[in-house]
Amino acid sequence: MRSSDGSTLGEGEAQFASKYDRLIAAARSGTPVRTVVAHPCDATSLRGALEARDERLIAPILVGPQSRIRDVAQAEGLDLGTAEIVDAPHSHAAAAEAVRLVREGRGELLMKGSLHTDELMREVAASATGLRTERRISHVFIMDVPGHAETLFITDAAINIFPDLDAKRDIVQNAVDLWTGIGLGIPRVAILSAVETVTTKIPSTLEAAALCKMADRGQITGALVDGPLAFDNAVSPEAAAIKGIVSPVAGHAQILVVPDLEAGNMLAKNLTFLSKADAAGIVLGARVPIILTSRADSVRTRLASCAVAALYAAARRRSPAVDAV
Repeated sequence: MRSSDGSTLGEGEAQFASKYDRLIAAARSGTPVRTVVAHPCDATSLRGALEARDERLIAPILVGPQSRIRDVAQAEGLDLGTAEIVDAPHSHAAAAEAVRLVREGRGELLMKGSLHTDELMREVAASATGLRTERRISHVFIMDVPGHAETLFITDAAINIFPDLDAKRDIVQNAVDLWTGIGLGIPRVAILSAVETVTTKIPSTLEAAALCKMADRGQITGALVDGPLAFDNAVSPEAAAIKGIVSPVAGHAQILVVPDLEAGNMLAKNLTFLSKADAAGIVLGARVPIILTSRADSVRTRLASCAVAALYAAARRRSPAVDAV
């Protein structure tokens, strides 16, 4: 196994390596994935795409005002090398052109540059010209939390504001397909609420119970699913034991499915700012995975987002049934 700086890790060192380092190393061992980058017209977004290229994670196609992209590269001392640039006059045109290139099969991934997420997702979601499938589009945070042994997925904290039960089924399945697709095994999925008992007073507990029954009936596949679970008894074996919860998921959850965007966004940001966690993220459910990065993301977080997307794209290439819709 290799660390993010390319050095080889021995077995003893590997267990202490960053969760992101392991993902980046795994993705680097494959072929760089063709990635259409929409409007990389500031230093952060352009540097992120080029660093992922230099790490052999992606092969970027840069879509945006060509003169502006070249000016940013020159001002920041960035080497464009042989990266293809597709000229588009402004951010809206860049988003539309990037989506068109993906529809034509020019890229296996789509990556957000220096434009608003809504601007890009509007083109992705367009009924006639976008990248929609029968699956609901959703977002997954891939969290590296210091002191926690495993990678945590949190979903959906960025796209669906108040998803209904059908949307939550797709949100769960998208996250499960990603987990299995990048080679992490069979995930333990916790459907979160404020309590671990089913009560009509808290509607999210009813939806959690319904999702568990959907998993029992094969409407959600590839995972162990339990809920409702409060956050403490989802991730803490001690808390689960105190409450007397007997479950393969309770205390050991790997995917946390939140009731709504507000709860998920607060949970992810609490982990980021209070626990110093890193939060990579991608969007699923479209024709291709979409790499959504923030201007506040560190270099390592950007690389992790690209690595996860690249691993998933490779899995989809090997087996189109990975996320069949």
